[in-house]
Amino acid sequence: MGQSDDQHYSRQSLMPSFLYSSSSKRLFYLDALMNNTKAGLLNRPAPSVSRSSSGASKTASFVIPAPKEKIEMYSPAFYAACTAGGTLSCGLTHTAVTPLDLVKCKMQIDPAKYKSITSGFGVLLKEQGLKGFFRGWVPTLFGYSAQGACKFGFYEFFKKYYSDIAGPEYAAKYKTLIYLAGSASAELIADVALCPMEAVKVRVQTQPGFARGLGDGLPKFLKSDGVSGLYKGLVPLWGRQIPYTMMKFASFETIVEMLYKYAIPTPKEQCSKSLQLGVSFAGGYVAGVFCAVVSHPADNLVSFLNNAKGASVGDVSEF
Repeated sequence: MGQSDDQHYSRQSLMPSFLYSSSSKRLFYLDALMNNTKAGLLNRPAPSVSRSSSGASKTASFVIPAPKEKIEMYSPAFYAACTAGGTLSCGLTHTAVTPLDLVKCKMQIDPAKYKSITSGFGVLLKEQGLKGFFRGWVPTLFGYSAQGACKFGFYEFFKKYYSDIAGPEYAAKYKTLIYLAGSASAELIADVALCPMEAVKVRVQTQPGFARGLGDGLPKFLKSDGVSGLYKGLVPLWGRQIPYTMMKFASFETIVEMLYKYAIPTPKEQCSKSLQLGVSFAGGYVAGVFCAVVSHPADNLVSFLNNAKGASVGDVSEF
């Protein structure tokens, strides 16, 4: 194999999602690896793949035809698609559940008044009406859209980056560690984008009369706390979001893999789009439950720090 082929192969990652490639040469390597024929693999030339039907039949024993790809994996277009998907998925979903998030924050700050979700909605409706249910939706939309863009885009980047560092054998063997490292690295960056909007959102939602939304809330926040105040909740935000995201991606990837392996008799590439979407929803729902359990303690600290003017991480012991 020539040097250019070696360099091309070294850039490929062996994560499960990478299996669906239009490259027959890469599939040859995967088959060889999974059948424990790694010895001498890099020193043996790959078989030539004919574009004719006869050539395809010769390789059918170890090459699984992959679906046609509209976007090349790990190309700029691929990362752009992941970024756009993260923007829409996180921004829209968090905005949609603004009423629930609002009551949750009020329960964390004033548990004597907002004793439960049910009574909390009743108090909120009585005092602020229906309009009050979506207080803070603009910083929520902007903040979580930015966070989702960084989270999903950088997750795919770091997942491949760490896979390439580990090498083919270890990337396949320790794939869950790759998921965890990639998601933690991505969330570290994503929270820097989220933190300012999260600070304004919590202040608007939990301090009556502070502001109506982002337009008047951000200037007031900067006047009272300064630019540094927008990031005083960054450390507990990392404490909430990094475990959350690590649990989300690692459990999601594992759950989906197990569903296709044990619950669905048809290979993924042969399943309908609606079935694949249903599996993704199921995996995401279960992963979300795990995420909430892991991240809840730090979520209380984020609400406390962003609500109280001048509060710092050192004041947490009094909270």
